[in-house]
Amino acid sequence: MDKSIYKTRLRTKGQITVPQEIRNLLGAEEGDDLLFYPLDSGRVVVSRAQIIDPEQAWFWSDRWQCMEKEAHADLMAGRVVEYSSVTEALSALDEINAGDDAED
Repeated sequence: MDKSIYKTRLRTKGQITVPQEIRNLLGAEEGDDLLFYPLDSGRVVVSRAQIIDPEQAWFWSDRWQCMEKEAHADLMAGRVVEYSSVTEALSALDEINAGDDAED
């Protein structure tokens, strides 16, 4: 492993600029989160925390994951309906919606 040393200066409010070589090594880009792990030796390990594409973050929200688990449980229990076309599926949803409106 490269034993190069990179210097940066601690600025107001604890801000630092992570040297470009270190950002490249971490694969870090603007907006990414970095994790700092203090070691007993007094050293600190830095790693990139960005593991989810921001455009896909909605999928990993608690709400969406709860819905995914419910859908999986329904699938495993056989609580599914198959339709031969999109039109047929939309018609079935319209019927369900009309039934819900009638109950209100």
